[in-house]
Amino acid sequence: MTQNEANAPRPEPDDDAPIDPLGSTSVLIARAQGGDERAKDRLAARYRTALIRWAHGRLPASARDLVDTDDVVQSALVRGLSKIGGFENRGDGAFLAYIRQALLNEIRDQARRVKRRPEHATIDDRIPDGEASPLERVIQAERLERYEQSLATLSPTRREALILRLELGFRYREIAEAMGLPSGNAARLLASRAYIELSRSLKERT
Repeated sequence: MTQNEANAPRPEPDDDAPIDPLGSTSVLIARAQGGDERAKDRLAARYRTALIRWAHGRLPASARDLVDTDDVVQSALVRGLSKIGGFENRGDGAFLAYIRQALLNEIRDQARRVKRRPEHATIDDRIPDGEASPLERVIQAERLERYEQSLATLSPTRREALILRLELGFRYREIAEAMGLPSGNAARLLASRAYIELSRSLKERT
């Protein structure tokens, strides 16, 4: 067994439980585009908690002082779902990429607002315990860029499974429900293959 295979996603107790195809993201999108407000609510509920967790790590600390992460996510969801009528569902990964981009745009808007605010605080060169230094932040940014570049090389299906699992922390059954897969086990296998492919791509970029 290779190191990548050893670190790949593990089975979960409900991997083989049957999945309701009517709850897939693609079905909910179609209903939402037809004006079904409950379908919009289900889409928002499906991703909100995970998006809050994901956004918190990307929202600048200075922006978090001004706005709650959940407010940023809620704003992105409202904007994205209000325009869902014009969304073109091109298959697996399309909606996730769409709502993820809406959230990234919202985060960038918040970061720009922070930069426009006048700075009144006294500059302190000391780094508080537990806070990343400027150099550490640069290194983290470079790693994030390599990750994004490697992620873009995956197929839309594998990319969606990996984002749901690694970034949003979905269980395999939840991934299966979101992607319309037959079982959590199918989602686990898909995520495992995506993880191995991503690891290889990241290794090539180091």
